[in-house]
Amino acid sequence: MSAPVSSPSRWARVRAWFDVRFRSPAAIYGLIVFAAFVTIADDHAETVWEVLLSASTSLVVFFIAHVFAHTLTEHADHGLRHATREGMRHGAGMLYASVPSVLVLVYAGLTGMPIDDAADLSMWSTFVVLFLLGYSAYRRRGARLFGRLVGGFATACLGVFIAILEYAIH
Repeated sequence: MSAPVSSPSRWARVRAWFDVRFRSPAAIYGLIVFAAFVTIADDHAETVWEVLLSASTSLVVFFIAHVFAHTLTEHADHGLRHATREGMRHGAGMLYASVPSVLVLVYAGLTGMPIDDAADLSMWSTFVVLFLLGYSAYRRRGARLFGRLVGGFATACLGVFIAILEYAIH
């Protein structure tokens, strides 16, 4: 007889949920792109709500483009519905990863925070999420605490640098 299969612990389920939504190339790309969109919108918007609307709309357009590209390359092998569904699943991380920054901007809008401060706070939330992703990656590689902290910091700095670079180009 085979041994009974134990269900994963609550923590394992939380980690799996987090991994699917935040630890994917599409999620990291979406996080960095959203940070750049916030910085770009910050220059032209008159309210935090305009920054949020502009950055969110731009990210949704990138998500649609991602789904389109995935569908176009996969539909011949898997059918249109399946390819579209998989493209949406694969690209959903782009949207999920922006949630912390979106929540920061909603908070900023509700409290009447100035646009520049809201954009800075949004960038800090991006930095924190990137730090956690980098820390997690180094933890999975077996790095000691110091290596995890340095790796998380370096990951966050590089991600923010890329967002600033994208802003500078636009």
